[in-house]
Amino acid sequence: MSHRLKMISLVAMVVVVLVIPIYTWVEPIRQQELLLDYQAEAVLSATDLYAENCALCHGAYGEGIGDNPPLATDALRSTLDSDLVKIISRGLTNTIMAAWAVEEGGVLSNAQVNNLVSLIQFGNWEYVGQRVTELGLTPPELIAFEISEDMLASLTVLPDGEQLGEGLTIYAENCSACHNANGSGTLIAPAIDTLEVREIPQEELIKVINNGIPGTLMTSWQNSLSQDQIISVANLIYRWPEVIQSGIEFPETGMAALPSSPEMIADGERLFQIACQACHGSDAYGTRMAPALNNQIFLTQTPDAAIYQIIAGGVTQTLMPAWGSRLTDYDIQTLVAYFRSLESTAPPIVPPILAP
Repeated sequence: MSHRLKMISLVAMVVVVLVIPIYTWVEPIRQQELLLDYQAEAVLSATDLYAENCALCHGAYGEGIGDNPPLATDALRSTLDSDLVKIISRGLTNTIMAAWAVEEGGVLSNAQVNNLVSLIQFGNWEYVGQRVTELGLTPPELIAFEISEDMLASLTVLPDGEQLGEGLTIYAENCSACHNANGSGTLIAPAIDTLEVREIPQEELIKVINNGIPGTLMTSWQNSLSQDQIISVANLIYRWPEVIQSGIEFPETGMAALPSSPEMIADGERLFQIACQACHGSDAYGTRMAPALNNQIFLTQTPDAAIYQIIAGGVTQTLMPAWGSRLTDYDIQTLVAYFRSLESTAPPIVPPILAP
């Protein structure tokens, strides 16, 4: 018996001596493989989620659109998981970054938020962009009239022509979609080339640009433009007659009537799925992030022009962004046509969306 115990002890010792080093060597590799498998699964799971909810603002390839920052950056890849979770879950104050977590009023579960974090940190953005295209969710491009070298040269003969050129460039990129390229106004925003506007004290005009006008389509620009840029735009507005007299030729950006056709309705429905569905829900029945549009109360009490204004100019102090610089007049008209097509079958009122 004693000999047998000695043999068992010897075998056990040999096993310990041989197996533990092997385990110590193999287990980290196994754990790493499990981690990589988890990350790959999370990234794949989050790709369609990103296409449906995030590409609209951050770009198909995570390149960023307008004031919405890029996500395909080394800085974000190295950001702490907890910080990214907090941003996606709770949003960012004074930006159009909404709170997406269910407990914060959004539509994403904690698992979905974590998967998006994995996508940001480990995703292949080339694949993500291709998948966004496959799903037909490629976001519309920014629209702005271009300032040519000839236009800038025309301003150099004026006093402080360089500042005027800077103001005109900023105006073209951020303001012209609503106020028209030549400042004459459109259906969605008033003219700025008027004596009444130029009689406004400068500090008051700068305050309007900074803070927007609550209850109107004039949004706040203080988080999008620097104070120097805002001052340049204000100076441009006061000196608009000089700009016109310099001989600059502005493109026409006027809007036609609001027609409707089966083709426009179909185009509008497709665009809604790309640009609006993430917040306003399937078939425009709303989510906790944005109200229902497919209901009799909204559709019967809101004329086409007002719907157009809301889409193009956004709604101040809400998550509704201004689409005037992202969508053409035709695009917005198709959305109006689509919403109007829902009126005949829209429910009288949509029940409130409750937490799951």
